[in-house]
Amino acid sequence: MASIRAIFVVTLVICCLLASCHAEILFSTLKKSLDVSASHSQGVLMAGEDHLTFKWSFNKTLPVGTDSTYKTVKLQLCYASVSQKDRAWRKTEDHLKKDKTCQFNIVTMPYKSSNNNYNWTIERDVPTGTYFVRAYVLNSEGHEIGFGQSTDDKKEKNLFDIQAISGRHATLDICSIVFSIFSVVSLFGFFYMEKRKAKASQQK
Repeated sequence: MASIRAIFVVTLVICCLLASCHAEILFSTLKKSLDVSASHSQGVLMAGEDHLTFKWSFNKTLPVGTDSTYKTVKLQLCYASVSQKDRAWRKTEDHLKKDKTCQFNIVTMPYKSSNNNYNWTIERDVPTGTYFVRAYVLNSEGHEIGFGQSTDDKKEKNLFDIQAISGRHATLDICSIVFSIFSVVSLFGFFYMEKRKAKASQQK
C-alpha cells in the first residue's frame, strides 16, 4: 500500500513539473518591450512581388536591464481586426498557443537592443487581407517574454493591404481568348464546308 502511495505521489509531482514547464503564456502578461515599424511602397502590396522593411529596437521607456534575458526576436505577419471579423480561424486568443492572429513567420534573429532591420519579400502563399507585423522577444528557453508591433492595441493604425496571387496570368488569359476565338471560327468553318459538300452532292 505504501509503495502505491509513493508511486502516486511521484506521478503527481512529475505531472506538476510538466505542467509548469508547459505553462500557459498569456499575451496580456507580456511587456511591450520593443518599438516596431514597417515601411513599404504606397498602395496595395502584391504577394510574391512586393516587399516590406521592418525595424525594431528596445523600448527605452523600460528600466535598464529589462532585456537582460532576451535571446531572440521572432517576427510574424498578423491579421488586422478588419481581416479577422467573422473568421474564427483568425481569432485572437489571450493564450498564445491558441491565438490565430499571427499565422505567418517572417524571420527569427538573435536579439539586439538597436539597429535591427529586415527586408522581406511577401511570400506567395499569403492570402488577401489587411495586416501588421508583430515581434516577440524570446528567452533562452524559447518562451515569449515580451513583444512589440507596428500597430496600436486595437490593431487599427499603420496597417497595410496585401493582394494574394490569383493563380492567373495575363499571358494565359490572352492565350485562352485566342484559342476560344479559334475554336469558334473552326466550328463555323466546319459547318460551312459540310454545307458546301452537301450542295455539291445534290448538284451531281
